[in-house]
Amino acid sequence: MPEGDTVWNTARVLERALAGDVLTGSDFRVPQLATTRLAGWTVAGSGSRGKHLLLRLTKAGEAPRTLHSHLRMDGAWRAYAPGERWSGRPSHLIRVVIRSARSVAVGYHLHEVALIPTADEDKLLGHLGPDLLGPDWDPAEAVRRISAKPDVTVAEALLDQRNLAGIGNLYKAETLFLRGVWPWTPVAKVADLTGMVELAQKLVASNRGRWTQTTTGSLRRGTTSYVYGRRAQPCRRCGTAIEKADSDERITYWCPQCQPRTD
Repeated sequence: MPEGDTVWNTARVLERALAGDVLTGSDFRVPQLATTRLAGWTVAGSGSRGKHLLLRLTKAGEAPRTLHSHLRMDGAWRAYAPGERWSGRPSHLIRVVIRSARSVAVGYHLHEVALIPTADEDKLLGHLGPDLLGPDWDPAEAVRRISAKPDVTVAEALLDQRNLAGIGNLYKAETLFLRGVWPWTPVAKVADLTGMVELAQKLVASNRGRWTQTTTGSLRRGTTSYVYGRRAQPCRRCGTAIEKADSDERITYWCPQCQPRTD
């Protein structure tokens, strides 16, 4: 599950590739936009809101539009020079192609692709909680939203984008480890929710602008996380074997010694 920093970085890739350009062509390989043509539109900018990507477009005499997409587990955008080979993913996964004189942006395996009036962005995304990487970040509001459902497990609460936008499985697991909290602890029993969401925000923000995600401070392969992706490996603190639980897209790693069970 892509994290907020990955989506933020992807927005910057599209910004560098297309911002200010007049589009020369587009190809939508999703049924709802199959006949849409964006030639003549100008890319005003690219942004993100939690895990949502927003490519904003303008054209004289037209209301501004926003191309919205969501990466979910496996989506990606890549930018290429005109004539460059598209090597990001297999061609059957391409969902969107956007062209300008200097760049070609290719969206692979995108989800929730929609072209909406820019004025309607809040209707689409207004349900999201404070964005960990946005100007609206507000830990008090995030805690208020999480606390509204005291019986929900803290792991689920952190992943709920309606509470705070931008956390995925990696930062969920690492935050809970660093706070010493068992993932299935009910929200009502978590002693310091403010400290938890503030730590989560710091972890996500610390990786903004680079593709290698680390919570340990090390960028060396195999040393970038405390528990995430380390099932059966020794805890970096106590040596106990890290455990893993799977439920659909919800993957949880934890140390049973450093994050003791609470009942």
